[in-house]
Amino acid sequence: MNVTPTLIPDVLVIEPKIFGDERGFFFESFNQQTFAAATGVNLQFVQDNHSMSAQGVLRGLHYQVRQAQGKLVRVVSGAVFDIAVDLRRSSPTFGQWVGEYLSAENKKQMWIPPGFAHGFLVMSPQAEFLYKTTDFYAPEHERCLAWNDPEVGIAWPVCHVEIQLSNKDQQGQSLARTELFE
Repeated sequence: MNVTPTLIPDVLVIEPKIFGDERGFFFESFNQQTFAAATGVNLQFVQDNHSMSAQGVLRGLHYQVRQAQGKLVRVVSGAVFDIAVDLRRSSPTFGQWVGEYLSAENKKQMWIPPGFAHGFLVMSPQAEFLYKTTDFYAPEHERCLAWNDPEVGIAWPVCHVEIQLSNKDQQGQSLARTELFE
């Protein structure tokens, strides 16, 4: 596997080693030993999630203030623009964001540590998104950072359809007003 730090060094892009021929392909999407050796991250994943969304759906920017979740994310069908925003006040990259195109074609994954808000925009007609988490979903601790907060200034790509948000995501708070991590 090839691991590349992003402009926020704690957020990593992971490219698995793919074995392919005229019949198709094979790759290990996750191996605890290999992941820990390549990333230096030795956390236990406790939950796997799978979502399907239509083009223009923007999910996020979600995080949990307690039971903070690290996420290992990937796309198995379609393509998304994936975002992580550093919400750790003590971090030199506090309030900054990084984004990466993840697709079934490029098979890239992104590691987003606890202390970050996470979201994605579906760029293809539809996308299936899989992610592992290091803690369980706790709706009472879930918060939402506004996807369009000008202080964060995410440069979302144009997806040629109207952006669709859930009611919860429409209520996202600005960086100045949302609950943060130390």
